Amino acid sequence: MARDKGVDGPTELAREIEETRERLAGTIDELIYRSSPRTIVSRQAAQVKGYFVDPHTGEPRTENILKVVGGVVSAVVLFTLIRRVTR
Repeated sequence: MARDKGVDGPTELAREIEETRERLAGTIDELIYRSSPRTIVSRQAAQVKGYFVDPHTGEPRTENILKVVGGVVSAVVLFTLIRRVTR
């Protein structure tokens, strides 16, 4: 291996090890934050809210709300019909 002139090998190596250690510590902290249950719940809640409310305007997304309401009503009607037929 060729060495650069004027670079102290052990000092440079120690600096690189310390930088790597700091990067790894930051990565581990980020992974711990992302995997915490509270963070996961808040991320999922924001995703559901984003489906029903436009994040830019704050207006409700009527088309998505109507889709969900239609699905729920359809499921209730289907279960009601099945109960009446099986009686």
